[in-house]
Amino acid sequence: MTRFDDERLRQMIENHLRYTGSTVAENILENWDEYRPKFVKVMPTEYRRALAEIEAVQQAAGVAAE
Repeated sequence: MTRFDDERLRQMIENHLRYTGSTVAENILENWDEYRPKFVKVMPTEYRRALAEIEAVQQAAGVAAE
């Protein structure tokens, strides 16, 4: 996951805690360094392949990826 993904995930869990009062969400946020590696980003295989191709083309052209 990218830094953006990490920030987005944390924000979603913070929102969940705020709206629901979830003790699980609170525990995850309090122990973020322990729980963070347990989350994975799921995406379709073809989408992942397309992103890799775009990144390869950008690197070949000398364009920095976001």
